Amino acid sequence: MGRGRVVMERIKNNINRQVTFTKRRNGLRKKAHELSVLCDAQVAVIIYCSRGKLYEFCSTDMNKILEQYRQSCYSSQDNVAENETQNIYQEVSRLKVKHESLQRSQRHLLGEDLQQLRLKELLVLEKQLDRTLSKARQEKTRMMFNQLEELRTKENDLAVVNKQLKRELQEVGPSNANHVACEEPTLQLHICNIH
Repeated sequence: MGRGRVVMERIKNNINRQVTFTKRRNGLRKKAHELSVLCDAQVAVIIYCSRGKLYEFCSTDMNKILEQYRQSCYSSQDNVAENETQNIYQEVSRLKVKHESLQRSQRHLLGEDLQQLRLKELLVLEKQLDRTLSKARQEKTRMMFNQLEELRTKENDLAVVNKQLKRELQEVGPSNANHVACEEPTLQLHICNIH
């Protein structure tokens, strides 16, 4: 008949807790010894009980293993810092190369340092400039059509206002007809100048 599962929680009874500590401590020491013998491993176990008493097991020299552990920890921290520094340096180098390439491309687009380019590179640059010029012309044409449309809308609005003013002037009466006749051409001239 097998033992039931042990619930992993603090044992409340002091005597039972001390007995369990002693048995498990001895079992841990036995397993550490077996690991060191069977696998030729350097094993160190350090245990402090609840009363602060030290228990230890070491397959060789405890100080030697602890020093090796310290060096390993510091070495791994140094390696992490060195790797981060190396990564940052590589990223800076990559960005410098990209920046120089973009500056060179900008100079070529502005017509500078073209004598350094080969024929194939000049042809690629020419095609790029043709595409850029074509897009600039398309954008300019679109903007001009938009402005023309806005001007036509303003012209229609002013024509409506002009008709309204003519109607209002005619309603003023025949006594002002001579005065209206003189001012009407001037009014139209101003409207035409607005276009």
